[in-house]
Amino acid sequence: MKNPFKGSGVALVTPFTKDFQIDFDALTKLVNYQIDNGTDFLVVQGTTGESPVLSQEEKMLLLDAVIKENNGQLKIVYGVGGNDTISVGELLKQIPNGVDGILSVSPYYNKPTQKGIVTHFTHLASCTDLPIILYNVPGRTGSNMDAQTVLELAKIPNIVAVKEASGSLDQIMEILRLKEDDFSVLSGDDAITLPIIACGGDGVISVVANAFPSEFSKMIHSALQHDLINAKSYHYELLCITRWFFEQGNPGGVKAALETLDIMEPYMRLPLMPITDELYNRIKNETNRIKSL
Repeated sequence: MKNPFKGSGVALVTPFTKDFQIDFDALTKLVNYQIDNGTDFLVVQGTTGESPVLSQEEKMLLLDAVIKENNGQLKIVYGVGGNDTISVGELLKQIPNGVDGILSVSPYYNKPTQKGIVTHFTHLASCTDLPIILYNVPGRTGSNMDAQTVLELAKIPNIVAVKEASGSLDQIMEILRLKEDDFSVLSGDDAITLPIIACGGDGVISVVANAFPSEFSKMIHSALQHDLINAKSYHYELLCITRWFFEQGNPGGVKAALETLDIMEPYMRLPLMPITDELYNRIKNETNRIKSL
């Protein structure tokens, strides 16, 4: 199975009202903002969407709302991961129509061996016919999914890509060097997306693109077309605000930018806390500057 998810993917934030309920009106605005500004595919309920603090019922309501508003215009990837292999497999059997693929994070906290990671994803792949994107983010999971593990899992027909957020270009290049053509590497780290694509990557699942879908997708598409002059221009234009978005945790920074753009309020559920006023003002001013160009 060839990977259908290339280019600029957006890890959608979850908008909340002041009383911390899902803001479906703001979600509608966000989805249309992506559709209208060059995004290639949507990722629903990754970590950026604050998935750990949403109930299963809320996740399904949110997914249904995105599917309805998207109306088949962009491909939709749904985040289904966890550290209980059997439970995650059962969830995969309940995915509704309208989902085009799955993003599944490597098991966290348990710290399985590489063999355990392979066995985990082998089971998940047997529970669905949908294409699966592996997600390696050792800073959150507590364990790294190494290059040889990814390459072994890539032999499974419906495991089509890896979202790589290890931060190790050496590891990422090893996957790129040895992988088959039908398996893709997607950046899971906005700041190093350009070098990953320059080395052979196929795109990104981005946080920054929530607020700057047009600018970020132009960077991605330029890089994929080997136009590094334009790609570098967009990369450096967005680099400072990319750093600031993650300075006090994700998604507080990008939600501040989305408030500046009048798309949503910046509320997050506990244990996440609002960013400081100083950082908020930096992000607000930089957002306005970028949008005025």
